[in-house]
Amino acid sequence: MEFSGAKLALFLGDDLLVIRRDDRPDIPWPDHWDLPGGGREGLESAAQCALRETFEEVGLTLQERDLVWARHYQRPHGTVWFFAAHQPRQMQDKIEFGDEGQGWSLMPPQVYCDHPLAVPHFAVQLRSYLAESAG
Repeated sequence: MEFSGAKLALFLGDDLLVIRRDDRPDIPWPDHWDLPGGGREGLESAAQCALRETFEEVGLTLQERDLVWARHYQRPHGTVWFFAAHQPRQMQDKIEFGDEGQGWSLMPPQVYCDHPLAVPHFAVQLRSYLAESAG
């Protein structure tokens, strides 16, 4: 399946790793809370895209076997994949923040879903994952 990008809801312990986007008018969702991920490069798979972007943005290396949930959905620029993964809280000590964004934080997932500066379509996907994983 062709796709334009992938995102990862990465839980470190009970909290979600979020990235504060740059506050620039030339990017989508400036100054919003984002999730690791981004656009596809070359012929990489959706999982490879999400994992590469996670490494580039926060310096964390995960494996495809760490991805516990995957769904795709349509956006104006094409199909986007959304993944979820859970890692131990202490993985936060290995974060090396990249050169995009204003910083990172850990946030309870429900706080992210309800936050006025959460990227709305990522909050929708996260709610779907939380609902499916709870039941």
